[in-house]
Amino acid sequence: MTDTAAQRSTAATPARPAGTAAPNGAVRPGTILHSTARTGSEPGAGGEPEIPGSDAARRQPPGETSSERADWRAWLRERTEAVAAPYGPLSVTGTHWLADAPDGRLPGVPGRWTEDGEELVVSATAEDLLAVDGQPLEGEARLGPEHGPLDARVTSGDRHLVVLRREGLWAVRVFDPDAAARRAFAGIDAFDYAERWAVPAVFRPFPEGRTIQVANADGARRGLGLTGEVVFTVEGVEHTLVAGDEGDGSLWIVLADATSGRARAEGGSYRFRFLRPGAPGVDGRLTLDFNRTLLPPCAFTDHFLCPFPPPGNTLPFPLTAGERNPVATG
Repeated sequence: MTDTAAQRSTAATPARPAGTAAPNGAVRPGTILHSTARTGSEPGAGGEPEIPGSDAARRQPPGETSSERADWRAWLRERTEAVAAPYGPLSVTGTHWLADAPDGRLPGVPGRWTEDGEELVVSATAEDLLAVDGQPLEGEARLGPEHGPLDARVTSGDRHLVVLRREGLWAVRVFDPDAAARRAFAGIDAFDYAERWAVPAVFRPFPEGRTIQVANADGARRGLGLTGEVVFTVEGVEHTLVAGDEGDGSLWIVLADATSGRARAEGGSYRFRFLRPGAPGVDGRLTLDFNRTLLPPCAFTDHFLCPFPPPGNTLPFPLTAGERNPVATG
C-alpha cells in the first residue's frame, strides 16, 4: 500500500458529514490512539478503568503460565486506559470537511478555516479564543496535516483541533475530553484469556501489493490495501486471512467470525475486529495471538469509518478471544 505525498492513511477513515461523498482510496492502517491514560481526577473518570469479566480473567487453567495471563491482563488494561484517555477515540466529537464549508466556517469550531495549496489556513480574532502552539491567535496561522491529537497545534480551551488531509481533502477533527461518549465509558468487555488462541502461522506475501474494494462502516466502498496472506491451523483445519502492512513491516488484519454481530448472551462480539500480530520473521513465521484481537475505533464512536473484513476474512468458527464490545454506563 502506498501514500500520496499529502496523505497519512489510518486504520479508520475519518467520517464525513451525512449526505456528502467521502474520499475513495486505499486505506492503510496506522496508529489510532496517541494518548496517555486517564486518571481519576479527570472528567468522567472513576479511577482505574474496569475490565468486565475480570474475575474470570483471574482464573488460570492447568498448564497455563501465570506470566502469560498477567501479560494479557496488562495489555487489556493498557488498551482500556488508552481508549478512555482524554484525547483517545472516545473524545472525538466531530470531523468537519472543508469541502462542505465553502465559507470556511465549521460547525461548532471557532475561526475561519480555508485551504491554500499544500497548507490549511486558520484565521481568528481574540473573541474566537483559539490558540496555536499555546499562544492566543489573532490573525492567521498556516498548518499542515497532523498525526493525532497530541500533535495538534490548534486548541480551543481543552479541545484539540487536529488537521487531517485525506486524498487531497482537508478536514478538522475535534477531540474533547468532556465528550459524552468518554463520560459514559465503563470499560471493554473481553473474552477470557486462553493459551490455545495463540496460534503459530506463516505469512505468504503477494508478488505485488493489491487493493480491493470493501464496504466501510458508513456503507460506502473504499480501497483496502493488502500485501499477503497469513496461514494457520485451528483444530486440524487450515485457515487463511489476508493482511495489510502497517508501513513498517507489521501486519494488520480485519476479520470477523461466528461470534460477530451476535448478542453477548449468545456468546457474541462486535460485528468485526482488528488484529495486529506484528511483523513476520525472515522465514515468514509469526504468532497470531487472537487473545489480543481489537475492537475497531468505530466500535467506540461513529466518527471513524472502519473498513469491513475483505472477502475470505470471516472465520467459520467462534473466535472466543480478544475484545468483545465497549461497555457504557446506564
